[in-house]
Amino acid sequence: MTANSKIKSFLPAAVLAAAASILYALNRYGGVPVAPAALLVSRWAVVAALAWYALWKRSLTTWIFVAMVAGAELGFDFPGAAAHMKVLSMIFLRLIKTIIAPLVFATLVTGIAGHSSLKQVGRMGLKALIYFEIVTTLALFIGLAAINFTKAGVGITLPPVTDTTQIVRVEKQTVAEVILHVFPENVAKSVADGQVLQVVVFSILFGIALAMLPEEKRRPMLAFCGSLSEVMFKFTNIIMLFAPVGVGAAIAYTVGHMGLGILVNLFKLLATLYAALTFFILTVLLPAALLAKVPIKRFVKAIIEPVSIAFATTSSEAALPRAMEAMEAIGVPRKVVAFVMPTGYSFNLDGSTLYLSLASVFVAQAAGIQMSWGSQLAMVFTLMLTSKGVAGVPRATLVILLGTAASFNLPVEPIFIILGIDELMDMARTSVNVIGNCLATVIIARWEGEFGSEKPPAVVMDAVA
Repeated sequence: MTANSKIKSFLPAAVLAAAASILYALNRYGGVPVAPAALLVSRWAVVAALAWYALWKRSLTTWIFVAMVAGAELGFDFPGAAAHMKVLSMIFLRLIKTIIAPLVFATLVTGIAGHSSLKQVGRMGLKALIYFEIVTTLALFIGLAAINFTKAGVGITLPPVTDTTQIVRVEKQTVAEVILHVFPENVAKSVADGQVLQVVVFSILFGIALAMLPEEKRRPMLAFCGSLSEVMFKFTNIIMLFAPVGVGAAIAYTVGHMGLGILVNLFKLLATLYAALTFFILTVLLPAALLAKVPIKRFVKAIIEPVSIAFATTSSEAALPRAMEAMEAIGVPRKVVAFVMPTGYSFNLDGSTLYLSLASVFVAQAAGIQMSWGSQLAMVFTLMLTSKGVAGVPRATLVILLGTAASFNLPVEPIFIILGIDELMDMARTSVNVIGNCLATVIIARWEGEFGSEKPPAVVMDAVA
């Protein structure tokens, strides 16, 4: 598409957006009465113009963005209809979840058993774990500093509890139980329960065992896993055609049952989280990318689509297949992507770990409990362990938050406050999870001297074209 045609295709959307903005400004601030029907029509005209632009653009990323705008508008104007759209977003999430286990297994086994040296695998794993631990620890301390600075929980009056269906009290877990949970006792059960970390552990051990076999025994299974990974990438491409529908439905449901006005409620807590996550990106992730000489422009362009999916669905898992393809497309070898990305989904959820330290202190502040710096540091070090293996699914961090509250004798009631806006918070922290894992994959590839060493397969380039 030429530059002139791009401008022409976007012009109707720009004109209609400007007209809708003028109507809204006149009605809201200029004292000029504008019929609600006129405002409604103007907003949907903008959505239609954006859809027209997406048809010209022919980009899945553009369609996802347009679907998010349309979903927000649908949820705002027709909340009753939007409440029934959750099923479409759940269909998308379920289809994505069918990909995770076979994709992780096939790519990890191929990456490990296909290596010429298991020492290289071990070295790469050690580098990845060191990087993960440094970055997530910094995220925890940034969250701790942010909530102590804003004191968002101080002075809050706890509302009466009306809905307890989404909160489940959890028993305090010992360190031994947390460690034991990492290792699968039944890999089929791990797959069914969505325990990504257990699938990763099984796949790593399976890959190491396969790598130790003689060539004639290893070759058939390696070929099978290689074919399986190619099939799962193609499978991902098919499911991603449904992504705009699933993403739009997720946004419509969120706005429909919470309303845009929810943005006003607990603004201070939301602002604290968003500011802390932004600070983390600018002071930790960006310097790390610059030090590793990551091609920033290419990287940002590559992550737009998976981050958009993560933001709308509040699920890191939903973005995993696309994120793996995107990193492979910009030059990270599949063996590195296959090892670092799934492992990062268990050990490098930067947004979730930052949120946990912030939310834990918020709970104490809302309950009027003064926590000493020593107690807060002890809680942070506890979270360093318990946050590992947080499932990349919506609201999984609430379980960890409840466990932390139980460990430090904090009341559960303030968590009901967080629950009311948790979807909005989840959007931000999940997006940062995906950004952090994508960046970690590129950094480890740079560290190993393998970034750009392999030409991405045709199936990957077709997917991200």
